[in-house]
Amino acid sequence: MKTLFDETCIGTLQLRNRLVRSATWEAMADDAGRPTPRLVRVYRDLAYGGTGLIISSATTFSGDATRVPGMLAIPDDSYIQAYHELVQTVHREGAPIVMQLVFPGRNGVFWTPSDPSRDEIHSIARGFRDAAFRAQRAGFDGVEIHAAHGYFLSQFLNDKRNTRTDEYGGIVRNRIRFLLEITSEIQARTGETFPILVKINCSDFEEDDGVWEACQSACSKLAEQGIRAIEVSGGISHMPFPPQGLPYEESVFRDYAAEIARITDVPVILVGLNRTPSVLTGLLNTAGIGYFSLSRPFLRQPDLARYWRKNPDRPAECLSCDACREQPDGNVCPFRKSLVGEK
Repeated sequence: MKTLFDETCIGTLQLRNRLVRSATWEAMADDAGRPTPRLVRVYRDLAYGGTGLIISSATTFSGDATRVPGMLAIPDDSYIQAYHELVQTVHREGAPIVMQLVFPGRNGVFWTPSDPSRDEIHSIARGFRDAAFRAQRAGFDGVEIHAAHGYFLSQFLNDKRNTRTDEYGGIVRNRIRFLLEITSEIQARTGETFPILVKINCSDFEEDDGVWEACQSACSKLAEQGIRAIEVSGGISHMPFPPQGLPYEESVFRDYAAEIARITDVPVILVGLNRTPSVLTGLLNTAGIGYFSLSRPFLRQPDLARYWRKNPDRPAECLSCDACREQPDGNVCPFRKSLVGEK
């Protein structure tokens, strides 16, 4: 029987358990997007707390990128050393770390698929490539492409939001083209052994959005390209979560993730209200889902992995109240307790 605390590998990533910290905006980068000592401490606590794999918060890669306050960035080589120090801190505590890369838009505007020209699309793909290479040089163990939650790249999958009439819009093959080109660019620059993960929406949960069909096709093609893992999410950031109509109170995208696991041969990571070890263990052994990522529970319990190892019958303490987003000093849980043995 598989357990949440099996030691496994995702490509070259060696994981001490199946619990993943999903990308979480911390609002703690400096004004230029570099990690601060306070932010490094957040990642150290996650690693020290036993997390199997850490995915960084969304990181932009162009100097004119649209960013929210405290958002990470890696627009040029001068940022590499700051990230190298963050990575070393995480590695000393025994966890691998992956940088999530995102393109929201430029000059304060959140882009839609209709905004860029073909040349700009190609330039963005090269931007992902160059940022991934910087992450590799900084010591990150891989990168994750953010193609979920209704942001720019995610919208290409949506048949209603993607109104392009060229080779990047219309039929499913065209709507997934940009994502596949990005991964190909990264592979060409970083090499075949450097892990690339993709976070993708199973659905935007809009009527007839076509996202599920595009998701299945994209995941199949990504697996053929050699992607190392697929993180299955859903919904749009500014809409209520979880989306209406799902039959579960926990692990809400489980059926979609199970289907992606069935049609591909790469590890699937499920995100979305993962709260109870027994539920996750059941999915691990019956649905083909290999890993489980969490966001808000790690804000309250950065040592959640250690806690669940000792208390397998206890759910996460997170109440999903979103008080973390209302704090004046960053995205932090007001109910967080200090780690036992915290350094």
